[in-house]
Amino acid sequence: MQERLTFFGRLYGLDTNPEAGMWYLFITIFVLCAIVYQLGFARKVKLWQTLVIYLMMFIGVIFLTFFGAFYPVAECLIVIAIILAGYRYRLHKERKEGNIAQPKGPPAQ
Repeated sequence: MQERLTFFGRLYGLDTNPEAGMWYLFITIFVLCAIVYQLGFARKVKLWQTLVIYLMMFIGVIFLTFFGAFYPVAECLIVIAIILAGYRYRLHKERKEGNIAQPKGPPAQ
């Protein structure tokens, strides 16, 4: 079974201690999802809306954790986080140089 596990599955010992390994994998995927959300999709919203977003993310990560044992979910999230971090860095650099206009704030409702 170990040859079918992903890198994080082997790292957390899903074949020897599946209960603890799944919790570690769950925490890893949740943290990576939160990082990806913050880097690419987060907007300034009210506190209760943020709590609802993270609650929905928590529920979704439960399902992703089961897939993450045999499919490279966490590994893909790391790649996505690196790409979004590079994008955010370039965007910050371009705005600092004045090549891109600053955002004007939240849209009118």
